[in-house]
Amino acid sequence: MDVQTRHDMIVPPSMDEGARQEFTYSLRYFLYKDLIPGAKSVYEAEVLPQIKRSKGGSPKNRHDIAPVMERNPYWQMYSSIRRVTQELMWDTFGEKIEKRLPGLIEKANQYRKSNKKLGSIMLNPRLEIPRYHTATDIHIQPGGYHTDLCKDDVYAGALYDDVIWMFFMHSAGGLNDAPGRSIIKFVKGKWPSLKPKRILDMGCTIGHSTLPYVDAFPQAEVHAIDVGAPCIRYAHARAESMGKRVHFSQQNAEKTNFPDGHFDLIVSHIMFHETSNKAMPRILEECHRLLAPGGVMVHQDIAAKAFQGGVYGEFNVDWSTHYNAEPFIGRLIDLDHVQLCVNAGFSPKKSGELDIPSLRDPAKREVIGPMQHVFFAQR
Repeated sequence: MDVQTRHDMIVPPSMDEGARQEFTYSLRYFLYKDLIPGAKSVYEAEVLPQIKRSKGGSPKNRHDIAPVMERNPYWQMYSSIRRVTQELMWDTFGEKIEKRLPGLIEKANQYRKSNKKLGSIMLNPRLEIPRYHTATDIHIQPGGYHTDLCKDDVYAGALYDDVIWMFFMHSAGGLNDAPGRSIIKFVKGKWPSLKPKRILDMGCTIGHSTLPYVDAFPQAEVHAIDVGAPCIRYAHARAESMGKRVHFSQQNAEKTNFPDGHFDLIVSHIMFHETSNKAMPRILEECHRLLAPGGVMVHQDIAAKAFQGGVYGEFNVDWSTHYNAEPFIGRLIDLDHVQLCVNAGFSPKKSGELDIPSLRDPAKREVIGPMQHVFFAQR
């Protein structure tokens, strides 16, 4: 299991803060190692037989499971603890970062104003934040990912950097970059002749999955966009502190300011389940516009199989729709992603979707990151 990799924008905890973080991690570990398998055992032993008796057969989808499972006392206990651990993560790291926020802002400003910076940052204070961000605090993160608490704020970005490391139970690598590395491996295996000159990462948050592309495609100019200004400010400072050249800009993936055919590779990592049903087709149409002939788009998101598979796995994923302020995650599972690509203008023969396995560290013989679902198309 990796230790979180330190960089100049990471906030080291005090001894008391570290103890609190360890408690939060231990509770989450208990949730994933004991309660989640226990919930599936309860489903198989108690709930599934009830459904078969009442419906005369196995459940066809997650909606057949929910009414029975949600009345089960074990599931109610598990669900409550899962929600509490999510809230506890934001509280645990939020208090630590809030105390150091002025210093973090000063650092980010220094990186932004430096005449030695590698990449660039463009903010748009007039950008209209889409309603699927403003209507709810995604992941129940207070204020979501776009809210500025003060001038030049980086709070949301710094908070995400810490919390996502714990969210993945330290399994996405020390830099939380397993999704990006997974997609790079997939791209190089499926399109070995692709040598992108320009790469775009949509919905980059703080660039966890963006930075691996800098090393994987050293000849490419790497761009990354997100609607959240505090995340973009933090992302730029983080990349600069790690010596990575990325051009960050505050933009909505539904409509960017890049010219037609500007990119050879467009990617996203766990972005689409945070958008809306209306936004998703527009984003894919924008990808079609932005890709050069022969260019490729690959979008990675939640794989139901990573949550114990089948219709039960879909039901487990759908928990976040109702209790973690991710209202579109259930809908994303139901969509035909290939048809969406075709609707956006891509050829059905050059579009597809599949689950890709977790990365493995051959030296440590460890799994790095969860199984992921990807859908893709070539221009």
